[in-house]
Amino acid sequence: MPDDPRQTLQPHQPPAIPAAQEATAPAEDTNTRAWQLYGRRQLARAYTPPVPERLGWTPWEGIGPGAEIFGDITGRRVLDIGSGAGHHAVHLAEAHGARVTGIELSPTQYQRAVSTHAAVDGVEFVQGDVAEYLSGAEPFDAAYAIGTLAFIDPHRSLPALRDGLRPGAPLILSLLHTDLHGHGPSTAVAPREEMILLRDDPPLPTQMWVLAPQVWEDLLTEYGFRVEAVDLFPHPGENAVVVQQLIRARRLPDRPGRVSSRPRDRRAPVAHAAVGVGAILLGEQGILLGRHRRGTFELPGGSVEAGESFEAAVIRELAEETGLVAHAEDVALLNTLVDHVDGVLRVTVGALVHAWQGEPMTQPGECLGDWAWYQLDQLPDGLFECSAQILTAWRPDLVIDHPPAHVTRFAPVTPSDVRA
Repeated sequence: MPDDPRQTLQPHQPPAIPAAQEATAPAEDTNTRAWQLYGRRQLARAYTPPVPERLGWTPWEGIGPGAEIFGDITGRRVLDIGSGAGHHAVHLAEAHGARVTGIELSPTQYQRAVSTHAAVDGVEFVQGDVAEYLSGAEPFDAAYAIGTLAFIDPHRSLPALRDGLRPGAPLILSLLHTDLHGHGPSTAVAPREEMILLRDDPPLPTQMWVLAPQVWEDLLTEYGFRVEAVDLFPHPGENAVVVQQLIRARRLPDRPGRVSSRPRDRRAPVAHAAVGVGAILLGEQGILLGRHRRGTFELPGGSVEAGESFEAAVIRELAEETGLVAHAEDVALLNTLVDHVDGVLRVTVGALVHAWQGEPMTQPGECLGDWAWYQLDQLPDGLFECSAQILTAWRPDLVIDHPPAHVTRFAPVTPSDVRA
């Protein structure tokens, strides 16, 4: 992540590149060149980011937690992955008593750090590749990456981090979730092109692994970590669409060999179902409904993306459609509803969101908007079928006409749950 808050990342649509040509220009080589140029330009500008008073995980001051999510790191060896100009490492050493090693691949970024902070007690800077460095280093007590791990192939970085951390060590990752143009995360483990925008210079193309939270969780689990929390932090600006995700994971203890599994064959299953979620937000003014551009009134929700849990789909759809922010612990799955539409099996999971931050607003590019609160005895006509099914499964006393659906409950019906 650029250390100048005036600089950021945006998507870029390049012409199609033949596969053979892509093989000769690996994504990480592109990133190495980009960060070398970035460091060179910042050196030329003599720009040095200030040491923060509080560790920030997003580019926006005061958003999200600080260094407290590590726990007590006094005297602990902490690895800063992609340490850039070194200001975060210096903060952890001076304010929290950590012994921080900043590993930085770019020689010019490394030069920026040592030219300013080489004499700081408790901090050392190393220039090199993080996976190669960890192969010969003593295991660390904690590691973190603020916007940087997405520039490294996770199939290379995560096994190196597993071997380079002590059992039980925290791994904290701040990663891009949705970019400046609203381009959300991918469900495929592959890089895509983004651009680093510079204030006075041409933009720099990079390749980033911008992955959905469930994909990151699957990867971390595969390589010996347990994910403890995933938080999404939207840009605080009223019309901004950028979202940063913060993943808190922990290195699992070593264990015996794993039991394997494999597909029955390599053919994909025949698609025959549509899977979606709908979220009930109940406040003092009633429940939240939006109007679809086709005229129906609907709960926040939508299709579940590959690799997502139902809870993650609720959180993502809520943020994308309304701008509201919720966390996994705020989402209670209520039921699964199954019906058929034109021969397609439709599976809808209803959820109750107990708490959220923000006020609902129409979001750019979304089909659903004009959000408003409706009392349960004054619901509008023309409810979307799936929303109607969710509401009557939650509150059987509601008089709403809709096609029948088979209901399987996840949790007790709790009609009295109202946001405090």
